[in-house]
Amino acid sequence: MKVNLSSMKIYISDEEIRMKVRELGGKITTDYRDKKLLVIGILKGSFIFMADLIREIDLPLETDFMVVSSYRGCTESQCEPEIIKDTNRDLSGYHVLIAEDILDTGKTLTQLIKLISERNPLSLKICTLLDKFERRSSGITLKADYTGFEIEDKFVIGYGLDYEEEYRNLKHIYQI
Repeated sequence: MKVNLSSMKIYISDEEIRMKVRELGGKITTDYRDKKLLVIGILKGSFIFMADLIREIDLPLETDFMVVSSYRGCTESQCEPEIIKDTNRDLSGYHVLIAEDILDTGKTLTQLIKLISERNPLSLKICTLLDKFERRSSGITLKADYTGFEIEDKFVIGYGLDYEEEYRNLKHIYQI
């Protein structure tokens, strides 16, 4: 499916995103002062958000990435998450912050939290740009520690979010 952007309305503007990312970075800076912070981005969707976020965190920090596939061509998180690239770090000396583009059903992050927790980080928190809280799967009560925007149950693209690997480069977030 090709998306006709000229007929679509901007759901969240780049200006709103920049302001929210600055706000999140400020909160994280305050919360992690004097702590050894490792930000783990969940690829591919989080790479733009994470890059902007870490530039707003006024602290020394380290980064790493994991690749997790949850959609694999679906427009909804129907498939079981699959870890394609794991971090190979010893996490026991770090306060770990997972940077995620969107928290939807919670299946992917629930699996990641379990995996990362088993590696004994000093603490583990989640920062998500978008949260579709009403979409949580039955029995999953997961909440992000830092949330940019709570959004309706809409499929969105742009600012790292894709549809079949396209549209990540859009500076605004659009609803399909």
